[in-house]
Order: sequence, then C-alpha cells, then structure tokens
Amino acid sequence: MKNKILICFGTRPEWLKVKPLINLMKREEYRLLFTGQHPDLLDGIDVDYRITIKDSAQRLDQLISDCLTQFPTGDFNSVLVQGDTASAFACAVAAFNRQLKIYYLEAGLRSYNLKHPYPEEAYRQMIARIADVNFAPTTRSYLALTNERVSGETFITGNTVLDNLKEHKGDCTYDDVVLVTLHRRENHEHMAQWFCVIDKLAENNPHLKFILPIHPNPNVQKHKYILRHVSVVDPMSHGELLKVLTKCKLVVSDSGGLQEEGSFFNKKVIVCRQTTERPEGIDTGHLHLCPEPSELPILFDNLIKNYYIDTACPYGDGEASEKILNIIRHEGLY
Repeated sequence: MKNKILICFGTRPEWLKVKPLINLMKREEYRLLFTGQHPDLLDGIDVDYRITIKDSAQRLDQLISDCLTQFPTGDFNSVLVQGDTASAFACAVAAFNRQLKIYYLEAGLRSYNLKHPYPEEAYRQMIARIADVNFAPTTRSYLALTNERVSGETFITGNTVLDNLKEHKGDCTYDDVVLVTLHRRENHEHMAQWFCVIDKLAENNPHLKFILPIHPNPNVQKHKYILRHVSVVDPMSHGELLKVLTKCKLVVSDSGGLQEEGSFFNKKVIVCRQTTERPEGIDTGHLHLCPEPSELPILFDNLIKNYYIDTACPYGDGEASEKILNIIRHEGLY
C-alpha cells in the first residue's frame, strides 16, 4: 500500500528543517528525495531517490525542469516540501500533476514583494496555493494563508529549524564577536558596498572580532579581498556556526535562517535586506532591517551598545516537529 511520505530536500537549510521531523519518524513511514543542490549533504544520509541537475546558463529553469522530469515513482502517496527553493516549487508541482497529497513545511511567510526576496517570495506563494496541508510557523503566517484563501488545511506549528537548537539554549554568552553572513541573490550587485561598510566597522571597532563565513557563490567570493579587517573563514557546518552564534554579541546577515536562530538565542540581528518575510522578529525587537549599506553604521553603533534582549522567540519553542507529526499521524491526513 502506498502510504509513505516522500520528503524532498536539496539544500543545507532544507535538510536542517526536515531533519528533526525525520528523526521522529519510523523509516518505513517515509522516502527521501535529494534534489541535488548541495551534494556534500549526503554524507551519512541514506536517500531513496536523487535528482541530477544538469549544467545550464539558466540554473533556475534547469533545476525546475530536472525536478519535474526526474520526479520519481514509488511507494508513496504524499509529498513534503519545505521553504522557498526552486526545487521545492518544482516537486510540489510534480506532486500536484500526479494528484499526490502535498504537505508544505514553513508555509505562509510573506513579504508581498516579488523582488525581495527573489525568487523565493513567488515560490512560497505558488506552493501554498496547491498544498493540501500548510504548516505555518506563526500566527502571522497562518493569517496570511487565511487571507489568501488557500484551499488546503492550515496549522500553526512553529518552525522546525528551532528543534535543532534546544540543547544549545544554555550555551549563550555575549562575547566581543560579530557574526556576519551575506549571500542572497538580491544583494549580489551591492556586495562590494556591503563589504566596504562592514570592513570599515571592523576597523573602527578593533575590540570586536568580525567573523564572516564566506559563501561559495562567485558573486560573493570575488569581493572578499575587500575584507581586510574581518576574519573571513571557509563555509561552516551548522554545528560550527551555532558555536559562533551562541557566543556572539550581534549578527549582521541577509539569511532567513539566522533571523529565526538568532531570535531563539536572543541575539539581535541586523537584516541586510529591503524587507523580510519574517516580520514577527521586528515586532519583538530581535530583527532590525537595514535596506542599504549606507544605513548600516548608525544602526550597528546603536545596537552594539544595546545588544541584550530577553524576549520569547516569535518563531516557535523548539517542539514543531512533534506537533507536525502528531497532526500527520492522528488527524487523518496521513
């Protein structure tokens, strides 16, 4: 009987968010589809199916095409996708075309600006429209889906990425460290400006150690020579990144995941973006938008003097996976 869930992932953030759920499931309950973006993830992970991404000048088109044409047939009757990648969108469409039940993890995040974040905002809106079950991390994301009148069922569960962090909650300190990450596509054309401002901040604050794990994207790598006063390091594992995050005084980032993880550890995050699909953290004081590089010095100087915050994380309590699996198993959805 086809009563298994096909869980799709291909990037490190996707794996971090589906892993807590997988850890609670029995192996006979699911199958794994790897969509191919970060092949180094597969060390120690036993996947059932794998997409091969062909080289192409237009990677997004190619990725979507490969996921659609290579989507597997197997002993599963439902598909779970997470987040906002092109592969999540493509796998959801492939499932829809095959009339398979679609579970959407981390549904309802919205900026309502299709260019920020690009292309993720569009993928999120389109996946939610065809999903049978939307797992919304917050009340705000739930209300967004309600207002959009999506046809699937919607549940508030918290964000599963926080389930990985519970054991580290007691490790937090506020050392003289600033964690910096920049990589998003919409920042590529301004990366040199961001790096110049960040390097000047590091020069003007020699008592602070600025640590920047450099993203492998060539559009980021080509500007790293600018960072003469910043400790530029190779990409970190999630465990290594958590060690820096729990010890730092402030975060400067355009990452979606760090907005949530930083908030969980009560670290203020300067969000180097025009807008955020996670506005709950702005309301609680965890997140501070910085749309332009020129605005960063004043914002940084203010927050480094007022870095401490002790407010409940707006993105969940670290128990999301248990709630999601309970819904899947016991409410007739699985």
